Amino acid sequence: MTTPDLLRLAIVGHTNTGKTSLMRTLLEDRAFGEVQNAPGTTRHVEGATIQIDNQATIELHDTPGIEDSIGLWDYLDQLQQSHPKRLDGPDSIHYFLTSPESHGRFEQEARVLRQLLQCDAGLYVVDIRDPVLAKHKDELAILARCGKPLIAILNFIHSPQNHLTAWRDTLARLGIHMSIEFDTVAPAIDGKEQLYQKLALVLDKHSPSLTALAEQIKQQRQLRKRIAFTMLASTLIDVAAFKVSTQTDAENLQVQSAFLQETIRKREHQFIKDILKHYRFAEQDYPTQPLPIQGERWGMDLFHPDALVDMGIQVGKGFAAGAAAGATIDVFTGGLSLGAAALLGGVVGSVWQGFDKVGKRLIGKIQGYEELSVDDAVIRLLGLRGLQLIDILEKRGHAAQHKITLDQSTLTQWQTGKLPESIHLARAYPSWSSMSSSFENSADREQAINNLSKQF
Repeated sequence: MTTPDLLRLAIVGHTNTGKTSLMRTLLEDRAFGEVQNAPGTTRHVEGATIQIDNQATIELHDTPGIEDSIGLWDYLDQLQQSHPKRLDGPDSIHYFLTSPESHGRFEQEARVLRQLLQCDAGLYVVDIRDPVLAKHKDELAILARCGKPLIAILNFIHSPQNHLTAWRDTLARLGIHMSIEFDTVAPAIDGKEQLYQKLALVLDKHSPSLTALAEQIKQQRQLRKRIAFTMLASTLIDVAAFKVSTQTDAENLQVQSAFLQETIRKREHQFIKDILKHYRFAEQDYPTQPLPIQGERWGMDLFHPDALVDMGIQVGKGFAAGAAAGATIDVFTGGLSLGAAALLGGVVGSVWQGFDKVGKRLIGKIQGYEELSVDDAVIRLLGLRGLQLIDILEKRGHAAQHKITLDQSTLTQWQTGKLPESIHLARAYPSWSSMSSSFENSADREQAINNLSKQF
């Protein structure tokens, strides 16, 4: 049974303008249809629905690209001349759909027009990087004959080389006065909300449901970002609280520090997988352009000093003093060489930082054992990479094909400023780390995560 207030929209336009990409972004479905930088990728009509409160509200139909609009325009004129009566726009299209050529030369165009006639309106997708040509004008004139409202979606709006003014003028001359700037690859944060709000102005009958959908998308977007920040905060608390006990000889320090680093890498990798899923992206969505994740690492190694420099993080006491701390520990351990200590990098550095405050706890009090934890610089790097990834996913359309890369951050607090109090507090509670065998998800831990999330 058909839903009475269901809004049916046909996604129409010239071939290879981003129609399927628009569907992917509106549906937040990276797997919908097929997207290639080649004409004629979509050959059949494909549909999907958007729901509000589990009720179908909008029915979207992705149609093939129109390829021979000039030929079709001439053929429509021939059909008109052969008909005993003068046909209006919709009648001329219906008459065409009964002709032999609608199943032959113009079969693809017929699919588009047949679908538009069955819909309430059409979203005409424009690649504004293309100049306005005669074929585009004929295409628009043919679509207008269907007698359905047409709203132009101006795609690739961020391209510096575009013909936006010419397209706006052409659309106006052909009676299409409603247009929406919407980049399917990198839409504005509130792009979908704006799109549905503008549609509500044109489609009065469906205005309440479109307005409700815009509000729902806004609320979902805000909630999604809050949850993302909580996921990152939980990761950082896990890492800050995580400690590994080790004997103080060089061999054990080397083994345990390697274990510590690998555990932290795995935790970041899990965060990446979770946050991609949260935003409805996935690693397997990039078979030809994989995400910069190699094994348990993402891009430059988390513990490599160059990764800190690349992110603009000032190397603090932990990393910078790694060799000096190693030399001092040599006095206590009787055999840990300066070279071996230097190899431990940020791990040994953080041991020395801890020694300033609770030296008796780390050396001597636990009968030859020390506790290793990561340096503050590593936590800064984790925070920067996590915040940047969230920011990128917030702005990324589900039609994007390029791989995700991180740029140098401008978040100065995480580069050089004082770390949030929740991070320092977690240092004192190893049981707060979900990676620890003594993990306890206490109310204090949840409060620390909540406080850190709010600071983001």
